[in-house]
Amino acid sequence: MPTDFAWLGLDRNANNAIGFIEVETDTGLIGYGVTNLADPNVIAQIINGVAGPAIVGMDALTTERVWHELYWTLTNAAQTGYATTAISAIDVALWDVKGQALGLPVWKLIGGARQKVEAYATIGVPKLGRDELVETGKRLTAMGFKALKIQVGRPGLDHRSGQKPLIEIIREDVRRIAALRAGVGPDIEIGIDAQCRLDLAHAIELVRRSEVHAVAFFEEPVLQNDPMLMADMRRRCAIPLYAGQNEGLAFRFRDLLVNQSVDLIQPSPNAAGGFTQCIRIAGLASSFNIPINGSGCIYHAMHLQAGVANGTTLEYQTNSATSYKMLFDNRPEPQDGWITLPDAPGLGVKPNLDAVKEFTQDYSKGGGEPPASNGAGRADRGRRRRHEESPGKMRV
Repeated sequence: MPTDFAWLGLDRNANNAIGFIEVETDTGLIGYGVTNLADPNVIAQIINGVAGPAIVGMDALTTERVWHELYWTLTNAAQTGYATTAISAIDVALWDVKGQALGLPVWKLIGGARQKVEAYATIGVPKLGRDELVETGKRLTAMGFKALKIQVGRPGLDHRSGQKPLIEIIREDVRRIAALRAGVGPDIEIGIDAQCRLDLAHAIELVRRSEVHAVAFFEEPVLQNDPMLMADMRRRCAIPLYAGQNEGLAFRFRDLLVNQSVDLIQPSPNAAGGFTQCIRIAGLASSFNIPINGSGCIYHAMHLQAGVANGTTLEYQTNSATSYKMLFDNRPEPQDGWITLPDAPGLGVKPNLDAVKEFTQDYSKGGGEPPASNGAGRADRGRRRRHEESPGKMRV
C-alpha cells in the first residue's frame, strides 16, 4: 500500500507491505485480518498452502481450538516468525467473524473494559531532518495528540557496514530529542524507540544524555529484547522500558515479566498470535500488575486495549495508519488524542475491497509451491475430512 505524508506537511512517500486475509464461513460471514511487518509473498504461501487447508471445516467460533490447530500445524517444532504472523492474521479474522455472528464488537467480546482509548502518535516517517521532525511534532500536537514517539538508534546493530559509530548516532538522537522537546513544549510526552538496534552500553548512554529532556519511555532499547539485558538496564535507568510489539509467543513476554525487565509490555494482535493469544498475555501481565499498550494495525489493536482492564494507550503509527486509511472504511479516528471504539459487530471497520484489488500483487503466478516446512505435513486430507464432518453451526 502506498502512503504519503502530505497531511503532515511533508513531501515524502513510502510503501507498506501488508498481507490481507479473508476467512469465509458456510453462513456467508467473512472476517478480515492483516499482517504486520512480514513479507506478504511468504504469508500468502503459508496461509493458502498450509494454514488454510488445515482449518477448513472447523467451527469458526471455536477460536481456542482453531488457534491450537494452527500452532501445531505451523510451529510443530516451536518456530515463530512468519508462522506466528500467519496465525495472528487468521485469528483476528476469526474474531471478526465471531463478533458479527454474535452481534457484538470485538472489544466487548474480549471484556469491554472501556470504550475510549488514548492514542499517541509515532513519527515513523523515513529519514526526517531535525527541522522536519519538529514541524511534524507540532502538527500532530495541534491535532490533539498529547504524546509522541520517535525513532532512535538508526542505523544501529542492524547495519554495521560503513556506518557511523553508535556513539555518533546516539549523539544525533539526543540533538533530535532536544529539538523536538523545544518545539512541542514541556507538556507533551516524548517516547523513543530503538526497535532492538542498540547494545546495552549505548542504550544506557542515550538515556543518560537525554534524561534532561524528560523522555517518557524507551521502547525496545536493546538487541533481541534480551530479558537479562533489559533487566540490567531497568535497574540502572529511571526511564520506563517497554517491549514486545513484534514478539510472537507468550513465553517471550513471560520471560520479560519474570526477569523484571519491563514497565509495560506490548502484545500486538497482528504479531503475537491474534486476539486469542494476546488475551492470555494481557492476563499474564495483570498477574504482575504490569499494563499493556497497543501496536500493529490500529483498528485491530484498539479492540485489545479497550477490552482488557490493564490496557492503556494505542500507537497511532503515522506511516502504517496512512495506508490503513486506504484499506478500511468506517474507521474511528482520533479526536483530541482519543479513539472511541465502534459499536458495530466484529472489528467495526469494513475493508475497501476496491483498494485491496488495486494494490494486490498476485503471488499465485510463478511463485512456486508453498513451503513444505513448519509442519506442512500435518495438513493432510484425512484430517481435513474429519474437520468437515465435525459438528458446528458455522464452519470455516
